[in-house]
Amino acid sequence: MKLKPLGDRVVLKPIEAEEKTASGIVIPGKEKEKPQQAEVIAVGPGGTVDGKEIKMEVKKGQQVIYSKYSGTEVELDDKNKVIVVKQSDILAIIE
Repeated sequence: MKLKPLGDRVVLKPIEAEEKTASGIVIPGKEKEKPQQAEVIAVGPGGTVDGKEIKMEVKKGQQVIYSKYSGTEVELDDKNKVIVVKQSDILAIIE
């Protein structure tokens, strides 16, 4: 299945969190938080959304940080899960 986001929506693929801290402490599976870092895999066209002109600031392939409880999780197949968020839910672009 291929997703084509509409309006100011962005499709993100979460980047898996590290299982060890920098000091070497192993993080148990259930203690890990939901990752907030993701790769942009598709970007909507922008345009007018709710009467406001929206210019898309992110591009496919960029890594971003997004709001913790934002978006809608979509399962493409057994192994691939993506998150569809509004561009305003993206907090920063990682350079």
